[in-house]
Amino acid sequence: MRWQSADAALVIPIVVGYDGARKVIYGHEDVFEGHSVEQFLASTRPLINERSYAPYKIAALVEVLAEQGIAPEDSLKGSGLSVDQLNDASVMTSVRQYAIVARNAVLLSTDPATPFKTGSRLHLSAYGMYGYALMSCLSLRDYFRLGVKYHRLATPTVTIDWTEYPDRAVWSFPDAFVSSPSRELREFIIEQQFTQHVTHLQDVAGHSCPPVMACFSYPAPAHADLYPQYLGCPCFFDAPQCELVYDSAILNQKPQLAHKLTATLLQDTCDRLIGQAKTSVGTSGEVYQVLMSTPGVFPGMEEVATRLNMTSRTLRRHLEAEGTSFVAIVDDVRCSLALEYLQSTKMSTDDVAMLLGFSDAANFRRALKRWTGKGPGELRK
Repeated sequence: MRWQSADAALVIPIVVGYDGARKVIYGHEDVFEGHSVEQFLASTRPLINERSYAPYKIAALVEVLAEQGIAPEDSLKGSGLSVDQLNDASVMTSVRQYAIVARNAVLLSTDPATPFKTGSRLHLSAYGMYGYALMSCLSLRDYFRLGVKYHRLATPTVTIDWTEYPDRAVWSFPDAFVSSPSRELREFIIEQQFTQHVTHLQDVAGHSCPPVMACFSYPAPAHADLYPQYLGCPCFFDAPQCELVYDSAILNQKPQLAHKLTATLLQDTCDRLIGQAKTSVGTSGEVYQVLMSTPGVFPGMEEVATRLNMTSRTLRRHLEAEGTSFVAIVDDVRCSLALEYLQSTKMSTDDVAMLLGFSDAANFRRALKRWTGKGPGELRK
């Protein structure tokens, strides 16, 4: 297989193989897939329109555009955001709003380095709990793993996953350049995304830790020479998939801010935030609300699907697309109710088990240990 390099004089044969059984994909798929600009921007899918993210990405992009003489008001046109809101800690934004500002940047800016400059400014400290969890993890292997696990907290515009091979660690972007609103917008988002990844690993490692190579599933653009300048590695185009490749030797390195207790606390917080996201948006949120509306009585998948005016097959497909399942949501509901009953009431463990639909307290204790790592007595303290 021959891929086109950013250096026109360099063409290198590269063979990449995948162990599909080891690949886990998180994040939100199809953020742009299959939509024209108008369809995408008018989408009512909650994960696109849900205002769950601080405006750090939008603020960084608007700042870069302002340095080019583009008024912030023009950069924000159509997003529903004001300039003052970009520095308001209480303001939450959506993936849709970010996409609108990125589209404006494509239309207004004449500097092809705009997405690279923006990605270079997006340090992990801007990402709140997600960023601090990554900075405090105990190894770069954990950094890769947690970056994928908690990606939903980071204004996700593409799906990411990572795979470890004997000689390399590979970030990949499975849906990075499929059917999209426009080629220009898609390339803009990928350029910013790749630069963010390079910036974030440097934040964690505490020193320059450039990739071995970067691969892109589209033809080399006119500004292809910018790619290696900002990513610090050889860049190849017309590849089967967008990938950022690192030497696997870095995976055992210890981040400069690694701290076991802090890492545990921050990961617990991210787990809770992920749980809240899953139960507040999309089809999974609707299922969660149906189940929570009748505590003690847990309708089956067929009944829940009927209440949501769809077939069980359609419901299963929607949940799979959101990275979850009906069984997992039932467990989430049971866990939430168990914590509420144990910490806010004086009900016996047997009574709590019965209310949650367990045949006996022993089965409940085992499930609780699996969900929380603790027993009923520990949670009551």
